[in-house]
Amino acid sequence: MGADSKTFVYQGSEHTNGPFFTDRRSLERIREQIVGDIQATVADANAEGVVVAMSGGIDSTLTAALAVEAVGNESVLGLGLPCHMTDGVHVSDAHTIADGMGIDFEEIQLRPLLECFEETVASELESTAAADERPNERNHELGNATARLRMLTAYYAANRQSRVVLGTANRSERLLGYFTKYGDSAADIHPLGDCYKTEVRALAKHIGLPRRIITKEPTAGFWATQTDAGELGARYDVIDPLLYRFVEEGRPLEEAAAGLRLDRETAAEIASRYAETEHKRTVPPTPGIAGRGGTGARCN
Repeated sequence: MGADSKTFVYQGSEHTNGPFFTDRRSLERIREQIVGDIQATVADANAEGVVVAMSGGIDSTLTAALAVEAVGNESVLGLGLPCHMTDGVHVSDAHTIADGMGIDFEEIQLRPLLECFEETVASELESTAAADERPNERNHELGNATARLRMLTAYYAANRQSRVVLGTANRSERLLGYFTKYGDSAADIHPLGDCYKTEVRALAKHIGLPRRIITKEPTAGFWATQTDAGELGARYDVIDPLLYRFVEEGRPLEEAAAGLRLDRETAAEIASRYAETEHKRTVPPTPGIAGRGGTGARCN
């Protein structure tokens, strides 16, 4: 599967602690459903296990932990895929966590691949002047390339070992388009894809993940010093309530932002991200020739 990979709706869970599922009963139901769906995905694919790209952050650690519960530690492969100097400490955390879970873990340094990409591809497609004039854009573009190299590696491992790839994106990231098409969005299943970051943290606490992982500053690892809050303009504990009101409840933006610790400009930027990244959450369209189920305009 690709960018339209499977996510789950947690039917039967009730909101008993505000708009998010953070109470023990709901979290246990979500845990059980995620574990069951991982098991079903592996069985349906006749696979021998799963691959998880582990960054040392809360999302990938939680995904790996639920995978162990679903298919057993002998059937989970963790990959540490550093590309920048600052990735070292996070990969070290991932390795420590993987050892504690009793799963196989392979660390593969991607920096040589990215440097080769820059020399052979990026240098041919962009002039030096353009790179100097748009350095921030180039950072984003190379960050996307890094995400795709990571997923290339994960799928190579999955293909060679008859496994499925578990994505680690959560609902907050997906609604904001805060992922790379055919990079971290490319997976066979997104176990956390319907959980807001607020719920991911609650579930991580519920199953007993280490505090240092739960409280770590979120980052996509696109480049050194990059953080989610820096990219998005606010922290998830502020973003999530806005997204819930705006997306799930369909409130007008001004009403959705009322009472939150967000200025009008930041709230508008978050809403724009949601609208402008719709294409990242849908299957690439086809013309629909002769009524063959296309997702774009139809021909008569």
